[in-house]
Amino acid sequence: MARRFVLPKLVVATHNRGKAGEIATMLKPFGTQIVSAGELGLPSPDETGTTFEANATIKALAATRASGLPVLADDSGLSVHALDDQPGVYTADWEGPTRDAMVGMKRIQDELAKRGVPQTDAARGATFHCVLVLAWPDEHLELFHGTCDGAIVWPIRGTGGHGYDPCFQPLDQRGGGTRTTAEMSDAEKNAISHRGRAFRMMVEACFQ
Repeated sequence: MARRFVLPKLVVATHNRGKAGEIATMLKPFGTQIVSAGELGLPSPDETGTTFEANATIKALAATRASGLPVLADDSGLSVHALDDQPGVYTADWEGPTRDAMVGMKRIQDELAKRGVPQTDAARGATFHCVLVLAWPDEHLELFHGTCDGAIVWPIRGTGGHGYDPCFQPLDQRGGGTRTTAEMSDAEKNAISHRGRAFRMMVEACFQ
């Protein structure tokens, strides 16, 4: 049985204000005070793992050891099946030194073209992954892995979301259609996304 979270404060292991704010909104009904690793001035550890679980755990443990507080960390990425599930845990690295998602999306398209992969949903299958790790100061861990299956599309479509959303067309369209996650509202995306699914698992296991 998962450990219930009943502590008043939770550190989110990120220096991204947007991500910290998104998590704070999702956990607001439980009265948990959210503070980011960036606000606390915590360093970002080297992500040396070869799986999403390993990297999320590295971030969670580093932050809880540095702060003495419970921590929520996540690691996420996009696996393109025709590319042997690349970029996977290296999704951010494919964006180049400036961390530009357009660079990463273009690289995926170029790699698919090099391999002669046709422009069909069946041939361009992909899966978004999100692993959440909830860590307590005694280093007890709870892990949750959410996924979202879909296909890579090109040219990109939509202006919403972030990251690789404009090139990802999820299978679950909730009513039909061929929209990318960048063409969906935040509520529609969260209902089917890898991160939304992982959060619902965590809330059900540890917060309710």
